[in-house]
Amino acid sequence: MRHGKYRAGLRQRFGAVPSHLPGTAEKKTIWVHAVSVGEVVASSGVVAALQENFPSHRVLISTTTNTGQKLAAQRFGAENVFYFPLDFGFAVRPYLNILRPKLVVIAETEFWPNFLRLAKQNGAQIAVINCRVSDSSFPGYKRLHFFLTKILKNVDLFLAQTEEDRQRLIKIGAPESKVTVAGNLKFDVAPPPSPKIVASLQKSIQQSGASPVLVCGSTLDGEEGSLLSAFRNILANHPRALMILAPRHAERFAEVAALVEELGFRMLRRSLWSGEPLAGSVFLVDSIGELSVLYSLATVAFVGGSLVPRGGHNILEPALYGVPIVTGSHYDNFRDIVNFFASRKAVRVVGLAELPLVFIELIENSDERAILGRNALAALASQRGATATTLSALLKLMELSTDDPAPQMASRTEPTGNSA
Repeated sequence: MRHGKYRAGLRQRFGAVPSHLPGTAEKKTIWVHAVSVGEVVASSGVVAALQENFPSHRVLISTTTNTGQKLAAQRFGAENVFYFPLDFGFAVRPYLNILRPKLVVIAETEFWPNFLRLAKQNGAQIAVINCRVSDSSFPGYKRLHFFLTKILKNVDLFLAQTEEDRQRLIKIGAPESKVTVAGNLKFDVAPPPSPKIVASLQKSIQQSGASPVLVCGSTLDGEEGSLLSAFRNILANHPRALMILAPRHAERFAEVAALVEELGFRMLRRSLWSGEPLAGSVFLVDSIGELSVLYSLATVAFVGGSLVPRGGHNILEPALYGVPIVTGSHYDNFRDIVNFFASRKAVRVVGLAELPLVFIELIENSDERAILGRNALAALASQRGATATTLSALLKLMELSTDDPAPQMASRTEPTGNSA
């Protein structure tokens, strides 16, 4: 709240159903909840498949974060997107009363007690897809085993990313008969449409002779200083080098810009750039939703959130373009993906001290870069198929859904109709 991340959509979060959402009489609905950008991207294939297989249903998508909301609106249409209500009965009931979802699909691990209980009472089939239990959250979940067992009994199907995730779900209270492994949806993500800025940057890179290009994405507080220091070393031997720097959170754009200027680099901001030469500069990406395609410009790509103990970010985004990937040693949130890529020699995992040397090594060794890039594409291709498996399981679950309307839920003090 302090950073303004959850101020947007407050009325919706507190149970005011937006007027663009349909009522039960208008069309049957399927409700997909994707917390933020990562879940929206991962579930996009499933959403498209549900729309295709259930033309008589309207597939609606809720998100929790503002960035997730914007991306979901771009991909699925603003008329199909809304903010997920807070987990209070008075906020959840209006949505369930109006939408009457036949199927609720939750991406990854969002176990909201009131929502799950009320959705089940409302007659929905509930599936948690692309489910994972991270190293950091597993101990806490185990301590809440008794409480979670009661909550998770409302879920009809858990589709885990890996066998380890399946075992962890069972240990925290999910019924064993309802948990199966479907793979990781993120491996199935296709490259998004390329925004105009990418073509403009590519043209400018060629014209100004900017090379090599270091793309550092999803960086967090405590990382940019080390990355800029490493870039200074690169400039010493490659004065026309370019760093494309994309902080993870919008509220830090000004802070990172100040740091770049303080350290004496020539800086160009994406929001203000009008075609100035890029060679020898830091290009600050102060925008949301463009990073994944910007990786395609990289000579070397670095995926942030991993030099500091914050769990890392998704290395599959640069892998889509076959570029050599470097990430830090703090990658707990993407443990299985990074370990799999490392086993295939498709990523370089580095500590803070060796980061500058690895950048220089890869920049000056085109053969090593090519091997890393090819291996990344091969590793990605070998793990595809989770979307088809997930869709098959959801189709079977929908067969269990009844067309008989569920009894109207008590509304208490909230409005009974759509509210703006």
